[in-house]
Amino acid sequence: MSGLAIQSLTMSHFRSHRVTKLEFDGRPVAIWGPNGAGKTNILEAVSLLSPGRGLRRAGPEELARRPESLGWKIRAEATGFAAVHEVETFAEAGGARAVTIDGKPATQAALGRILRILWLVPAMDRLWIESPEGRRRFLDRIALSFAPDHAEASLAYEKAMRDRNRLLKDQVQDAHWYGALESQMAEAGAQIIAHRAAAVARLTAAQDGAETCFPRASLSVVGPEGEAEATDAASLAVALAEGRRRDMAAGRTLTGPHRADLRAVYDEKGVAADQCSTGEQKALLISLILANARALAADLGRAPIILLDEVAAHLDAARRAALYDEICALGAQAMMTGTEPGLFDSLAERGQGFSVADLGGVSTVTTA
Repeated sequence: MSGLAIQSLTMSHFRSHRVTKLEFDGRPVAIWGPNGAGKTNILEAVSLLSPGRGLRRAGPEELARRPESLGWKIRAEATGFAAVHEVETFAEAGGARAVTIDGKPATQAALGRILRILWLVPAMDRLWIESPEGRRRFLDRIALSFAPDHAEASLAYEKAMRDRNRLLKDQVQDAHWYGALESQMAEAGAQIIAHRAAAVARLTAAQDGAETCFPRASLSVVGPEGEAEATDAASLAVALAEGRRRDMAAGRTLTGPHRADLRAVYDEKGVAADQCSTGEQKALLISLILANARALAADLGRAPIILLDEVAAHLDAARRAALYDEICALGAQAMMTGTEPGLFDSLAERGQGFSVADLGGVSTVTTA
């Protein structure tokens, strides 16, 4: 099975890269170099070819190379589902991020209709033991990979909730205003809940029967304090209406999918993810990313692009080899970073290699 792929990538005044152009041939990509050389910046550039703020969740002004701050541009030729596309995303100095596809202005949501990109970065290593916000974001990225319209539903929900929260803080009593906003929240919220449930079901199915050395995780989505969520628009609208008095006292909305949490259990041991060792927690994350990739490949006929930042350093040699074997079996273009080339020895000729160095504050990339 062939995968979605980046054929070429050009970064102009992006982070530590003044002008860097890379050519890829569809195989997995190993990128190595010392810390701070600019390896993760390459992965971040690719992540911005999907909807959202990329793997660092940075604003447009944070992405411009310093000290010039001239604005930045990422250009890629990418093999999508049906054709090769020219994709650009950029921001002028002080401006908002823009997107073009094949030379025409496009929305960020449109990126999800030509490419699917998954990622795992070191900041996610504490996912299971930190606040629910990070787990919701993780689940929403997975849901977005299956349902590109998940982004629109999330934006609609958040906008209506902001307006409702403003009414709550101002102690507004008009039921008609609340009713209109709660109706919007309920419709969008029901879509969000359905997309999340479908994503969990697809991950579960993709793990069943998979031959992998990474652990299987049982997943569930729960409301605050482990409560059951309202699952349809009508019941969510009722819950919002009944919660107005409590929400007004709190000054914010306390009911809805923005309060949900993702729970995971390490199946083999029957242990909740937050009680597992650091290594086990990392292995569970890798397992879910691979399951996400397998499910997408089965659904769409093409494997997604996978970004794995510093993932090899946390695995022993056997698990590194197993990870590379799974990626190659999927036919996925995975882009992986590490501090030295030896971490990718078991990938060998199955992948491309690039060395990154920092020369006077400018990242330089050499084909290995």
